Amino acid sequence: MNYAKYIDHTLLKPESTREQIDKIISEAREYEFKSVCINPTHVNHAAQQLADTKVLVCTVIGFPLGATTTATKVYETEDAIKNGADEIDMVINIGALKDGRFEEVQKDIEGVVGAANGKTVKVIIETCLLTDDEKVKACELSQAAGANFVKTSTGFAGGGATPEDVKLMKQTVGDDLEVKASGGVRNLDDFNAMLEAGATRIGASAGVQIIQGLQSDSDY
Repeated sequence: MNYAKYIDHTLLKPESTREQIDKIISEAREYEFKSVCINPTHVNHAAQQLADTKVLVCTVIGFPLGATTTATKVYETEDAIKNGADEIDMVINIGALKDGRFEEVQKDIEGVVGAANGKTVKVIIETCLLTDDEKVKACELSQAAGANFVKTSTGFAGGGATPEDVKLMKQTVGDDLEVKASGGVRNLDDFNAMLEAGATRIGASAGVQIIQGLQSDSDY
């Protein structure tokens, strides 16, 4: 099993320089990660640098708050794909979910799914801000909206992925959607715990350390 294909090699800090972006692109080439996950301003550059590889370009929409309008998220998505993005990780309207404005949340996701035009869409539900019932509802709305994944976290809201949340999300979506664990996955133990809980994609800035930890494993 090629565990590198489970990893979105991530750098989303606002102060990220082009030199730092080039470093994760180089690492993604070397280790053959599934994707690099970067802010939209870097998408065109990354797409050019990775054009001769199988590494995908993943970017974030409505990030990190999820509080932009649907029209803005749609435009962001269209622009990102035009610039070469292969995968879209969008943040839900968290306040609308907590208000019980479920139709609004679903339409927000549907707008991005439509704009993605068949590209993979992962829906960030920001688990650390939600009750378990809200987590379940967010997963159900993502499923109804036609998304491909539900994702735990941005990593910017004071909490990240937990095995318990991943398990709950996977139980909710079943085989219809996949689950991405992101935020706080820093080492091999974290990585394995998320996979065991049901995640099939891991968002991590520590991808190199995780794979180096796996390389002594005969299954790698």
